[in-house]
Amino acid sequence: MKITVNDKVLEAAPGQTILDVAREAGITIPTLCHIEGLPPTGACRMCVVEDTKTGKLIPSCSAPAWEGMSVHTHSPKALEARRTIVELLLANHPDDCLYCVRNGSCDLQNYSEELGVRQRRYSGDKSQYNLDISSPSIVRDPDKCILCGKCVRVCEEIQGVSAIDFIGRGSKAHIGCAFEEGMNVSSCINCGQCIMVCPTGALTEKSNTAEFLAALKDPEITVVAQHAPSISVSIAEDFGIKAGTDIVDKMNGAMKRMGIEYVFPTSFSADLTIMEEAAELVDRVVNNKPLPMFTSCSPGWVKFMEQFFPDFMPNVSSCKSPQQMLGAVVKRIWAKEQGLDPKKVFHVSIMPCTAKKFECDRPFMRDGKVRDVDAVLTTREFAKVIKMFGMDLASIPGEPSDNPYGDRSGAGKIFGASGGVMEAAIRTAYKMITGEELENLDIKGVRGFEGIKEAELKIGDLTLKAAVASGLGNARKLLEAVRDGKKTYHFIEIMTCPGGCIAGGGQPFSNDSDAIRSRMQALYQIDAGASLRRSHENPSIQKLYKDHLDKPGSHAAHKMLHTKYETREVLK
Repeated sequence: MKITVNDKVLEAAPGQTILDVAREAGITIPTLCHIEGLPPTGACRMCVVEDTKTGKLIPSCSAPAWEGMSVHTHSPKALEARRTIVELLLANHPDDCLYCVRNGSCDLQNYSEELGVRQRRYSGDKSQYNLDISSPSIVRDPDKCILCGKCVRVCEEIQGVSAIDFIGRGSKAHIGCAFEEGMNVSSCINCGQCIMVCPTGALTEKSNTAEFLAALKDPEITVVAQHAPSISVSIAEDFGIKAGTDIVDKMNGAMKRMGIEYVFPTSFSADLTIMEEAAELVDRVVNNKPLPMFTSCSPGWVKFMEQFFPDFMPNVSSCKSPQQMLGAVVKRIWAKEQGLDPKKVFHVSIMPCTAKKFECDRPFMRDGKVRDVDAVLTTREFAKVIKMFGMDLASIPGEPSDNPYGDRSGAGKIFGASGGVMEAAIRTAYKMITGEELENLDIKGVRGFEGIKEAELKIGDLTLKAAVASGLGNARKLLEAVRDGKKTYHFIEIMTCPGGCIAGGGQPFSNDSDAIRSRMQALYQIDAGASLRRSHENPSIQKLYKDHLDKPGSHAAHKMLHTKYETREVLK
C-alpha cells in the first residue's frame, strides 16, 4: 500500500505502523514508551503525528498505516503537543541534571533540547519517593520516573521476572517492587535490562567507581584489572568509534596510564572455565550424572534458577564464572607468587553486566574474608573513568595484556555472544571424549540472535544434543519444556540478556540493533583469525594446571574454581 508522510509517498506493508514506515524512510519520530519488538502501548504520546486530512493527532507507534493516509510527522501541531508533554513531565521531575548519571544520555533531557524547552511553564507539588539503594547492582530513583512503563515491560515480557510493576492510581501511580519493599528482597535478578530501556536516570547501576579510584590512589595497594571478552568490541562506541571495532590493546594502554599495574583478559579465565565445564560435562555423560547440564557463567541466570527453578540446581554446572575464576587465581595463586598480601591486592573487573556486581559478593566467592573480586565497573562506568583521566581511546598507544594470564584462545573470546560458551565447550569436550580434535570449529547452529537455538553433534558414539537460550523469558520456556519431558538435551547454555553479554545491562546505551550485531560479528571474526581456537591449546592454561591445579576436575581445581548454589525465597 502507499501512504504519504511529510508530502512524500512511501510504501507500507500490511501490519506496519506509521512509526515503522517513517523509520524505514529515515524519518525520526521521538518515543518514550516504545520498545522495539514488543506490542505498542501508546502510553507517552510523544510519537504523535498529524493527520493532514482531519487535523487529528495520531500515536504513530500504535496506529497502523492504511492506504491513502497522509500525515505530517513534525507539523506545528505535533511539535507543540510533544513540547507540552515534555514540559508536563519536567514539572514533576527533579532539577539535578548536572549531578545525574544520565546527564548527556537522558532521553527526556535530549527531547527538551530538541523541542526548545527553555523555561518552566507548569509548576506544582512534585512527587517524592525514597531512593532505593538496597540492591547490590541497581539504584532506583522513583522521583525521576516518568511512568513510561518500559522497565516493567522488559522485566515481565522479555525477562519473565516481574520484579517491578505499577503501584497506585492517578497522581499516586508509581513503579515499585512487591509490597513496596526494596530491590534486595524482590525477585530482581540484577540483569540491568531495565536500565537499558529507562529513558531517564530513574534506574542506574550502583557505581563502584569511588572504591576503584581510592584503590588507585593508595600507595600500599596493587591494582589488578580484568576485562570481559565483549568489552573490547563495545566500549569504542562511547568514544565515537565504529561499533564492533576491537580496541583491546588501546584499552590496555588506557588502564596502564591511569595506574592499573596488571591487566589480564577475562578471556583467559573463559578458557579456564571451559576446561572445568567440559570436564564436568564429560563426567556427567560418562557416569550417568544429572543431565542436562546447564552453564553457570551468567549470574542473572543463576539467581533466576535459585528463585524460580531450584529443582534444576543439581543440573547447573558448579563452575564459577570466568570473572570469579580469574579472581580466585589472582588472589590465591598470583598474589603469593608475586610476594603480595591478597588483602593488599585490589582486583577490579570491567564487565558488560550489572549482575556481576551481585555475583562478586556471593558468600562462596571469597577466601575467608578476602573477596576474589573487589569491585565491578560496567562498560559505561569504565568509559567515564577513561574520560575522567582525559584520555581519548582513539589516540592512545596500545599495550599487550600482562603475563602469566595474558594468553587467550578464540574460544575464550566468543564467550561474549549467545552460543559462544556452548561452542567453546564443545570444541574441548570433543577432544576429551574422542582424543581427537574437532575439525569444523564453527558450530553455526548455536550462533545468532534467536531466543532459543538447538544443535546436534556427533562426538564419538555420542550424539550430543545441545540447546542455547538468551533472555530469561526464553530460558523459562526451555526450562518448562525440559521439566515437562517435552525436550531432552545433554547440555544447555543460558545467557541472561538477549543476545548474550554483547547486549548486557552495563553496555553502552544504544537503540541501534545493528551496533549489537556488529559486536557479535566482531567476536566471531576475532575467533576466526586467532592462532589458537580451542581453550585446551592455551599454553598459559596448560601451565596453570601443571603448576597448581593438576588437571581439570581435580580436587585442587574444585576447591578454587567451583562454587555452590542456594534456594532463594524472595517476594514475587
